[in-house]
Amino acid sequence: MGRGDWEWYRSFETSKPFPNTLFSPSQQTIPFFTSIPNGFYPSKSINISGVVLPDAKRFHINLRCGGDIAFHLNPRFNEKVVVRNTQINNSWGPEERSLPGRMPFNRGQSFSVWILCEGHCFKVAVDGQHICEYYHRLKNLPDINTLEVAGDIQLTHVQT
Repeated sequence: MGRGDWEWYRSFETSKPFPNTLFSPSQQTIPFFTSIPNGFYPSKSINISGVVLPDAKRFHINLRCGGDIAFHLNPRFNEKVVVRNTQINNSWGPEERSLPGRMPFNRGQSFSVWILCEGHCFKVAVDGQHICEYYHRLKNLPDINTLEVAGDIQLTHVQT
């Protein structure tokens, strides 16, 4: 990702509240599901903010395409890893686990995840820091139309 993209993210992160916030804190439920209007396309992004529970084992953010999972982002605290994967026809592909730095999520602390869709991959930032690129395994981006968030977190904000 180019430097300008992350600079844009930082200004985006500190700007006024998102115009299409999906729920207020009083409406939060886990697991959380919502539709993604028009699916994904290059330049489409979503933002998920929350707080990791103090005794968290794991949580996940899934971008779903019907019964398949186009992108699975799965922080696992006991392993200190963030797993990325795709599930097609109930079969998981090979996991991607390596990150350029340390585990970006911490038990008991707030977080903000920004997922940006590009033509060839999803780019992921946590708290304004780029952590990974995940190359598309399901290529029909407009069919990726559901966001799922579940696990050991409390949601505070979702923007699609």
